[in-house]
Amino acid sequence: MIDPLAAAMKAAASGLQAQSMRLRIVSENIANAESTGATPGADPYARRTLAFHSALDRAAGVSLVKAGEAREDDAPFRLDRDPGNPAADANGMVKRPNVDVLIEMADMREANRGYQANLQVIRQSREMAAATIDLLRSGA
Repeated sequence: MIDPLAAAMKAAASGLQAQSMRLRIVSENIANAESTGATPGADPYARRTLAFHSALDRAAGVSLVKAGEAREDDAPFRLDRDPGNPAADANGMVKRPNVDVLIEMADMREANRGYQANLQVIRQSREMAAATIDLLRSGA
């Protein structure tokens, strides 16, 4: 079992890593929101999602958060009529990604807030450890 400050820092660090991965996935979704397939009628980029799960670090006795595998969203692709597009099928329809930029921006904001909260836990834990060391040095 590790001390409570180290445990808090370890848990927060796992949260930082998970939210960082979530931000990366959301950024990829936004970057590919208007991509199309390479050939006529081909599927475009599929939105990716990320699920979190808890994991126990038995050696430290700390519950951590872990990001699972990024998975493709099975929502249907949008269809747009654009006969001049190189990705258009024989009917002039182009498959567009199943990415809604507004949803991705909301996810990005939420992931950023989670990242900032975990970062604040680490900062405060470091400050508490430094204050404890200062007290021990002063002989109080």
